[in-house]
Amino acid sequence: MTKDLESPSTGDIPADELRRQAHRMVDWIADYLEAGARPYPVLARVNPGDVSSRLPARAPEEPEPLDAVWDDFLKIVLPGVTHWNHAGFMAYFGITGSGPGVLGEMLSAALNVNGMLWRTCPSATELELVVLDWLRDAIGLPPGLFGFLTDTASISSLLALAAAREAAGLDIRERGMGGRTDLPRMRVYASDQAHSSIAKACITLGLGLDSFRALPHDEAYRVDASALANAIAEDRAAGIRPLAVVATVGTTSTTSVDPVASIADICEREDLWLHVDAAYAGSAAVCPEKRWCLEGCERADSFVFNPHKWLFTPIDASALYTRHPEIFKRAFSLIPEYLTTPETGTVVDLMDYGVQLGRRFRALKLWWVLRAFGLEGIRARLRHHMGMAQSFAGWVDRHPALERLAPVPFSVVNFRAAGTPSSSPAEVDALNLELLERINASGEVYISHTRLDPGIALHVAIGNLHTTPGEIGRLETVIDEELACLLNR
Repeated sequence: MTKDLESPSTGDIPADELRRQAHRMVDWIADYLEAGARPYPVLARVNPGDVSSRLPARAPEEPEPLDAVWDDFLKIVLPGVTHWNHAGFMAYFGITGSGPGVLGEMLSAALNVNGMLWRTCPSATELELVVLDWLRDAIGLPPGLFGFLTDTASISSLLALAAAREAAGLDIRERGMGGRTDLPRMRVYASDQAHSSIAKACITLGLGLDSFRALPHDEAYRVDASALANAIAEDRAAGIRPLAVVATVGTTSTTSVDPVASIADICEREDLWLHVDAAYAGSAAVCPEKRWCLEGCERADSFVFNPHKWLFTPIDASALYTRHPEIFKRAFSLIPEYLTTPETGTVVDLMDYGVQLGRRFRALKLWWVLRAFGLEGIRARLRHHMGMAQSFAGWVDRHPALERLAPVPFSVVNFRAAGTPSSSPAEVDALNLELLERINASGEVYISHTRLDPGIALHVAIGNLHTTPGEIGRLETVIDEELACLLNR
């Protein structure tokens, strides 16, 4: 009877059609990656609404040929893509969805497992734990740190601060925060150069923006440890409960490294949770000569870095480590009857360490990347990026009309056009914002900007597998050409 109910419209597409479409798609992907996306303008050249206006308002009622879907991808979707995989992408923090990573992602999509429990996919759990141990060892963190994957450092830091709140013994898991008169005001400390996700975590956790205290930075854009100690003393005197400190290894604007060891001393003395956000720069510690950047991080209560930023793993993949997995579990574990298994309590069920129940098989793509490149291959690529950054920084330093605005510890360079001696700060900012737009309009390179103490800074981040000295040379030429037009008009 069941066989009689079957029809061609109730199953998946035929295997032969899948093969035909997949072969074409893989060929396109291979060509795209091989070319470093250079045939396309790196920054999408569309106006708001251009893509959506070409799409139907409703989903199709009847099946459409996959050839038609592919054609619309090329004609409608692709023109609206900003190509993060482009050799000339140097904005924000460059990322690369490498070939091995794409292969791992394809397998993950095909398997389509939910690794919430050990039982629901033993390989997803055990591979994740092993690969996180590999990464921990590769960047020089000590054995004993428990690691697992989340989507982004924003969520990793949110989970870490939730664990810090649990560790404070305020009974928030059971009683919540609303209407309680016994709860003090709480405080989370971080540099004024810390990522905005830390303040967002305070909002999300119900602590509020008032609980986030931004600390001043020094001349190298690192947090001032003495300012941290003073802030904690002031807050305690005012009846505010210090809760956690977030140190940054590789700040978003300048990739500066906070003095983690000094901050750890303060946290131990004050009995505060220390979370380290090394989302970008943590990967650099794969290179022994850069392991200095993680000095003191072994004393952190939690630590995060993003393989999807500088380890060539397709987004998203964020590695979160802790010395206190039992506190994470205490904060998040909730096991209804339908999620109990005979192994409960004897295996690691990764759902117990965060908010999400559903968990993608992220470790698979990371495993492919680590094995395909090897640690030595990764080190060579990181050193190549940092070498190009030093070369570009040297060019900026020699340029009569440019000035570098921050140190270059890794592969990010911040600089600006200096303007004329009579230029006001506002005029210099306006000049650089216009220069930024003209550089990006070239279609060959894409850079971003930030604001540092002197004003607007142009931000060049080199981290793409396909970027070569040729792209850096072209960036220099475009800067020269566009700056000459602006200064001579």
